[in-house]
Amino acid sequence: MEAARALAGRDGVRGVTLTAIAQHAGVHVSAVRRYYDSRDEILLNLTQEGYEDWSRAVTARLAGRSGLTSVELARTLSDTLIERPLLCDLLTHATLSLEREVSYERVRAFKRAAGEAVSAITDAVTAASTLDRRRAQEVVVAAICLTSPLWQAGHPADNLTRLYREEPSLAHIGVDFEPTLIRLLTVVIDGLILDQDAAKTTDLPA
Repeated sequence: MEAARALAGRDGVRGVTLTAIAQHAGVHVSAVRRYYDSRDEILLNLTQEGYEDWSRAVTARLAGRSGLTSVELARTLSDTLIERPLLCDLLTHATLSLEREVSYERVRAFKRAAGEAVSAITDAVTAASTLDRRRAQEVVVAAICLTSPLWQAGHPADNLTRLYREEPSLAHIGVDFEPTLIRLLTVVIDGLILDQDAAKTTDLPA
């Protein structure tokens, strides 16, 4: 696991192979296979750890707080993701391939753990903001869904980095990850607050 973590942090999740993990750990591939069926299972384990770690971080930062503005809430969620670059990278691969390449039992365990992490974050957001629980959960889902593509767009391959530098007009989806995530998540939260306020107004007696 630590070998996979180191390689993914250094080379990116896409470049991690079972052979590379074994070599980095100083063991034969067969030794790794005694414990894990594939590199996808190892990387999914890291994703699960990432969700759990992110959940603890958000819960700790929002503890005892209330009435957060949309900017404050967006920054808290964004900052805790930005501080976890491996999780940001893994979010794309988890949905795209990792969940699809492991056993039913393993993906079920992962989904349960990720769901518990999201639920804990949702509880913390609900307590620290003016949003109800349903909309708080939508904020958390939005944070995850925005992070996945924005991280990849904000960390292009070397050939794309060169291309964007030489021809800036082609960088139509080249983004500055951190400020873009904060800004877009703030917009989402503002919209959900307006939606909630509108719903309350509609529910008022005539």
